[in-house]
Amino acid sequence: MTVVPGLAGRLLLRPYEVWRGRRRWTVVTSAFVHADFAHLLFNSLTLWFFGPGLERIIGSPRFGLLYLSGLLVSPWRSLMKHRDDPDYATLGASGAISAVLFASIVYRPLDRISFLLLPVPIPAPLFAVGYLAYTWWSARQQRDRINHDAHLGGALAGLAFVALTDPHAYERAILLLGL
Repeated sequence: MTVVPGLAGRLLLRPYEVWRGRRRWTVVTSAFVHADFAHLLFNSLTLWFFGPGLERIIGSPRFGLLYLSGLLVSPWRSLMKHRDDPDYATLGASGAISAVLFASIVYRPLDRISFLLLPVPIPAPLFAVGYLAYTWWSARQQRDRINHDAHLGGALAGLAFVALTDPHAYERAILLLGL
């Protein structure tokens, strides 16, 4: 990891530091720093596409709690995996965004999702399964600079949040899908 000077560098989440009792606040502050404009844009667009509809369904207080839960839970796998690596750092709000996306899929299972790599709309539950499989595989490969562990952690946090705060949402989703 290249050293990032200034404020942005101080906001990065460095598991090595956190496990040694230093810079614990970066679990939160790292979500306010993005690698580049494309990273910020992709997170912002995903939040814009899925956030308002979900917020209307679950209300602003629960939506805020979902986002915060995703932000706090999503880095745990990275914190465990990289706790002895002083050079590892991560950033971005992708985990919290993934929590919003996956909670939205539970509440709106009939939606169809399009994305850049596959511009053909696919059913949201199929997207969710494909995303989880790809993210899990990518996290094991570690071939790029994307924190796939945070994406996976955020997605699972979103699913768990729905299960804990509205367990009947899954029953409604299954009924809507006709399963």
